[in-house]
Amino acid sequence: MFDLIGRSKTWLMLSGCLVIVAIISVASFGLNFGIDFTGGSLLEIEFESSVSEAEIRTKMQDLGYAASVQESGETGMLIRTGTISQAEQDTIVETLRNAHGSVEVMRFESVGPVIGEELRRSSISAVALLLVLIVLYVAWAFRKVSKPITSWKYGLLTIVAAAHDIILPVGVFAALGHFYGYQIDTAFIAALLTIMGYSINDTIVVFDRTRENLLNQRHSDASFASIVNTSVMQSFTRSVNTSFTTLLVLLAIFFFGGETTQSFVLALIIGILSGAYSSLFFASPLLVAWERKGRQ
Repeated sequence: MFDLIGRSKTWLMLSGCLVIVAIISVASFGLNFGIDFTGGSLLEIEFESSVSEAEIRTKMQDLGYAASVQESGETGMLIRTGTISQAEQDTIVETLRNAHGSVEVMRFESVGPVIGEELRRSSISAVALLLVLIVLYVAWAFRKVSKPITSWKYGLLTIVAAAHDIILPVGVFAALGHFYGYQIDTAFIAALLTIMGYSINDTIVVFDRTRENLLNQRHSDASFASIVNTSVMQSFTRSVNTSFTTLLVLLAIFFFGGETTQSFVLALIIGILSGAYSSLFFASPLLVAWERKGRQ
């Protein structure tokens, strides 16, 4: 049997390096929050033929707007500005129509700064509440396994693994936001919550196998590290197969599902890959490391 736990230092160092790179990315580039959180207006338009971002940006400047312009498909544009009224939106569209021919409005959204700030607070509160509830649930579910490591530590390590899986896509999106204009919006928050659910489920499945083996081998001479390694290897094929089939669907949506869903799906792809790794190569080695530290 492959001694995965015996190589714990390698897996933990790899996770540590990835997390550090993600944190450096966020610290260096910051997060490009969308209008959901900052307030403002989003106008998505479609032209008859291809138009450059520079041309649209110049037109917006001529109208007196500091706008962020991003291509959307072959002939579409996403224009982000401060909060504008319906009348101002009509003026912008008419100006672009006079300059570039037929213009079709695909989407127009406006969010006030107060609502944006409320959404940000609500998102943080939702994530915090979810984490607390998960720790309490796992501690209760593992209450019969108190040796050699107390039940609440399983819950805490489940959250640590989930945090690991959230930090990585946030770091990637910080870089993508700086170089390609990817934004942190409510869809991204939904992706993070989905990643958390997936990661936590996968980690609990592995921990639950550890719980069962601890109960079954309560009177055996097997070490805790050996029992955890056996549990991880028993769950390995299931975790890999589940993650692989999920990734196949996400990759199909990413490449063929249209641009409006790409950033959401990309966040899920990064999170699922991280979740598959953390449940096997991060959470359980960390559990064994904590148990060893407690004996010192």
